[in-house]
Formats: sequence, structure tokens, C-alpha cells
Amino acid sequence: MTHSPTEPRSRWSPWQLHGDGRSIRPGDVVHPDERLSWPRTVGVGVQHVVAMFGATFTVPLITGFPPATTLFFSGLGTLLFLLITGNRLPSYLGSSFAFIAPVLAAKAGGGIPSALGGIVVVGAVLALVGLVVQRAGARWIDAFMPPVVTGAIVALIGLNLAPVAWDGGGSGTGVKAQPLIAVVTLAAILVATVVFRGFLARLSILLGVLVGWVLAALLGELDPKAVTGLKEAAWVGLPQFHSPSFSLRAVVLVIPVILVLIAENAGHVKAVAAMTGRNLDRDMGRAFLGDGIATVLAGSGGGSGTTTYAENIGVMAATRVYSTAAYWVAGVAAVLLGLCPKFGALILTVPAGVLGGATTALYGLIAILGARIWIENRVDFHDPVNLMTAAVAVIIGAANYTLTVGDLSFNGIALGTAAALVIYHGMRLIAHLRGTTTESRRGPEPEL
Repeated sequence: MTHSPTEPRSRWSPWQLHGDGRSIRPGDVVHPDERLSWPRTVGVGVQHVVAMFGATFTVPLITGFPPATTLFFSGLGTLLFLLITGNRLPSYLGSSFAFIAPVLAAKAGGGIPSALGGIVVVGAVLALVGLVVQRAGARWIDAFMPPVVTGAIVALIGLNLAPVAWDGGGSGTGVKAQPLIAVVTLAAILVATVVFRGFLARLSILLGVLVGWVLAALLGELDPKAVTGLKEAAWVGLPQFHSPSFSLRAVVLVIPVILVLIAENAGHVKAVAAMTGRNLDRDMGRAFLGDGIATVLAGSGGGSGTTTYAENIGVMAATRVYSTAAYWVAGVAAVLLGLCPKFGALILTVPAGVLGGATTALYGLIAILGARIWIENRVDFHDPVNLMTAAVAVIIGAANYTLTVGDLSFNGIALGTAAALVIYHGMRLIAHLRGTTTESRRGPEPEL
């Protein structure tokens, strides 16, 4: 890979200027320790804000967290992540969809503070994993969570959330509450995906939400209380903060999310390494540590748990700009938006039907992402261990199997995650002891 000549960085800047700062030669990329001119860097940073925005604000809308607070902590967490990773890993930390189902379950028993307690514990454990990985290396993660397990966990999370898209998980919201608005929102998302090209196509969820909101406003379907709140909200002010409370039930419900966060962070680090041509394995532990501490910070103040965002990796792939300078711009911009109560109040006016239409697509994408993990890693489903691991775990998650032990309740995500790990490693151990192999014994294959 050729590299453009760069000017020496100034003593005040951690980034070298890439070439003339105005253009990128064919075959070149702007590396994390480089930047374009500041006006262009700001432009790329704003693109990152737009790319993460649709997904990041959707999570607090669904879980009932203050959207402005979540946005504030996503920006603050991103800046913290950049510091912890030594400015070497370009990533944006947005709201993780993996938290939605367990947070809703935890809230049902103890409100927002209880759910925040679970988020804080997940972040602390992820930070601890980061310290271990930084010391011992990342190979054990691939052994503990092979692609068949990771894909199953991601897929079952998406399927577990399906009832939330339909009726809010029994709360009467979602598609069921406003079917016309939901269908129009979903149709707008689908049309925007194929009508627009490049960057606009990546904003299809956001565009669909805008179309649904406008339709709801024209039909008089916006919540009057939310509209009043929007009119009365100040332009500048602190977001609404909440303190966590800790209960064993909430922790048990939320803790399986850590496996998804590990898989997401590891996958994104490897993706950036492949696109930049640099080996970033030595920074894997720092990525876990950064996301973990950012999640602890968010949970301590009322924000959603965070993860590195694939949407922003897509922006980097499209622009070939991997400069961490652009992420500093994005992080600062998100913090400033979080300090605008008027903006947070606007988000709260999004009606149930719009959320139902948007989440129909979003939750389905999560489920399909699990299948994509299997495909991209060439998981062999002729192997009975792989077949049974995925089959049982996905059904447990989709049907939301629930196990109650005393005051503790384990839902489909927790049980499905545990099932994927226990079935995979248990069957592998038995097969090893018995000397059975994929070649000598095929698993049951359904007739179609």
C-alpha cells in the first residue's frame, strides 16, 4: 500500500497531516495517526455523528431512558475510549442494542435505577476482561466464543426482541398501537435503502423515522404531553441524570450482554485492522477496557450501555479516512447535542407506531447479523455440535424461555446465551472423549 508524504506533526497535535490535507491518492488511506485539513476533518466527524445517530437514539426511546443523556454519555464515552486506546483505534461508542431486552426486563422489576445497576456491572466486567486480554492476549476469546456461538447469541437477541416491535412486549405500543404509521415508517425505510446511494442509504432508518413522525404529526397522532414538553424545553442545559441501584436480579438479567460486547469489539478491531493494513491485536484489550469504562460511566449517570459501532466503520470504509481526529470531532459534537434539552424533548415526541416500524427492521437486522457471522466465518452446520448449538440456543431466545429461582428470573437471552456456551463446549468435550468426529457422525438434518 502506498502512502502519501506527510508533513511532520506539530508538538501540539498527535496527528500528521496526510499529504496536502485536501485529497487522498488512489490506493491510499488516512491512517488513525493522520488527518486531513481541519475543515475536512470536521466534515468527516459530522458524518460520523449522523451515522451513529439513528441507532443511538432509538435505544433510549425503546428502553425509556432519557435520549439526551444517552447521547451525552455516548459522546463522552467515545472521547474516553480514544484516550484509553492511545488514539490508535478509530471507533464511535453508541448505544448497544444487545442491552434492550435485558434492560426492559430489569426495569420491570426495579425501574431505571435497577437497570442502570446491571449496566454498570456489565461495564466493570468488560473492563476487567480488557485488562486480562491486554496481559494474556486475545486468542482465548476465539476459543471460548467461536463464530457458531457468537452468531447464535446475536441471532437470538434479535428474535427475542420481536414481540417488542409488535406490541412493546405486552405494553400495547409498537406496530399494534398505530399500524398505519408503523407500515408507512417501515416502507419509507425500505424505499430509502434502495432509492439512495452511498451515505444517504446508510441513513435509511433515520429517514424512515422522519417520514413516520411527519405523518403522525399531520394525523394528530403525536403525544400532546410530549409536544408540550418540547415547547417548554430549554435550548441549553444539563441532561437528566439517574443514579444506579444494584440488585442481583438485574445483574443476572443483564450480564449475558458482555458476550455480545466482546464479540462486537473484537470484530470491529479486526475490521479496522484489515482496512488499514495494520495489526491491532495488541490493542484489543484496550478496546475492551475503553468500552467497559465508558459503559460504567454511562450506567452511573443514566445513559445506555455502549459498544463500538459498525455504522461508523462503514463511514470509514466509504471515505477511507480512519483518522481518530474525526472521532474527537464526533464525540465533542454528541456531548454538545446532549447539552440541548430541546433536542432531547424532540426525540421524546417520536410516537409508538414510528418506533414499531423502525424496530421491525432493526430487530430483524440483528437476527440476520447472527446468520451473517455464521456465513462469513464459514461455520460448518454439517457438524452436529455446531448444528445443535445454534438450533437450541436460537429457539430458547426466540420463545423467551424463562426460569425463576426464588427471587431471580432468567429470561430467554440469558438462558439462550448459557445454552450456546454449555452445549458447544459440552458436546465438544464429550465428542473428544468418545472419539467421535464430524466425518464419522453427522447430525440430524431436517427434511424440507
